Amino acid sequence: MNKNIDKEKIAKENLLRKSDEAKGISIKGYNFDRGTDYGNIVKSFQSTGFQASHFAKATEIINKMIQDKAFIYLGYTSNMISSGLRDIFRWLSKNKKVDVFVTTAGGIEEDIIKCLGNFVLGDFKASGKELRDKGINRIGNIFASNNRYVEFEEFFQPILEELYHKQKKTGKVTTPLEIIWKLGEKINNEESIYYWAWKNKIRVYCPAILDGALGDNVYFFKFKHEDFLIDITEDIKWFNDTTLGLKKSGLIILGSGVVKHSILNANMLRNGADYVVYINNSQEFDGSDAGAIPEEAVSWGKITKNAESVKIFGDATILFPLIVAETFAK
Repeated sequence: MNKNIDKEKIAKENLLRKSDEAKGISIKGYNFDRGTDYGNIVKSFQSTGFQASHFAKATEIINKMIQDKAFIYLGYTSNMISSGLRDIFRWLSKNKKVDVFVTTAGGIEEDIIKCLGNFVLGDFKASGKELRDKGINRIGNIFASNNRYVEFEEFFQPILEELYHKQKKTGKVTTPLEIIWKLGEKINNEESIYYWAWKNKIRVYCPAILDGALGDNVYFFKFKHEDFLIDITEDIKWFNDTTLGLKKSGLIILGSGVVKHSILNANMLRNGADYVVYINNSQEFDGSDAGAIPEEAVSWGKITKNAESVKIFGDATILFPLIVAETFAK
């Protein structure tokens, strides 16, 4: 080691070198000296940084969707319906705020099941053995008594019978769209998302209709009527067609998996969506579409090159009610 070098000079040159001044919004949080003002607390997210600033960008993008009269796809995974977000989606459905809902089987059945009886707040750490002995199913920290699924079967089987006889009479195979439509009509309950979707003629696409209790019921029904069929090809044709010819397309996707990919894949047919908001916690290290950020979807043509898009890493049960308050509810 050279004893003659100026260690202080070298260290300072490396550590304290001059730089350009970064330009942009100054980082600043909410000032509680001004009291508690929830509107301004949310407004302060824009300059807070990290996911708070992504939240602010998401509200900005959704407001642009609305102002630009974009055709809005709202996608959500079934656990969102298990939670109280179901009531937020019901309000959006009742007030015709979105154009198409996209969800999985659990996202359909649990809305109907909640019209038959409540889910209750439980505990993430509850003993699975004890719950199983009592016939209580756990969804995170939400408890769903198995009675709800017994009641759902009693409600759903006659609907399948009606659809089966219609199929036999007309020769036209039932579609998932028709099943969901009929569930919303028959439940006749204003607490239901799909009641309002039926009433307001908002279609609901379910790319995985046979997962969960819906699939269980179809399984039991097939014991009686082996020739009962469900045509998923009509649904994919209808859903993909919705993207063609749109002036503007807006996507709000809560969670990931098949819901996220179905919406993005359909928008690829129009060379991409114009406005996109993701909320999920999936990571992209494994190459999954679930974890992919919007930039990956641009490479496929699922999102346009000049689209406005953002992904918020966070819990939709906290974030989405605030987003609706700052967008659709205004």
